[in-house]
Amino acid sequence: MGGGRGDPARGPRCRARTGGYPEVNWLLVVAGAAVGAPLRYLLDRAVQGRLAGPDGPDSLFPWGTFVVNATACLVLGSLAGATLAGAASSRLQLLLGTGLCGALSTYSTFSYETLRLAERGRGFLAAANVVMSVLVGLGAVHLGSQVARQLLG
Repeated sequence: MGGGRGDPARGPRCRARTGGYPEVNWLLVVAGAAVGAPLRYLLDRAVQGRLAGPDGPDSLFPWGTFVVNATACLVLGSLAGATLAGAASSRLQLLLGTGLCGALSTYSTFSYETLRLAERGRGFLAAANVVMSVLVGLGAVHLGSQVARQLLG
């Protein structure tokens, strides 16, 4: 039942479609995530630490998460542009796109921090976080893609 020589899900076409052997692919994702997760934590803490208010780093707008997510969008956009220019392999997409950017960006923290702002009576800041995150994220993806295509295309 599956996995044999005649199984198209494990044969040469599968390897060509996914960019290699699945055993290597997931290791690329893990390697990217191993860099992305600590980078997210360190960048978030650095930004929040620099912008801390009188009540500590969590009392203001969630700039750390905002910057981390914008950075991940810029990296992912650059990778997309490099891919469109034919300069990024599927393995690089797994390493940087799925692994690094997947662990670097954080939709759950964005959602939680937005909810906390609203619960603390800071509805304007919560709405601003949503609008700015979407607009800056889309802008960063677009910018990264365009720059990469111009440089590599």
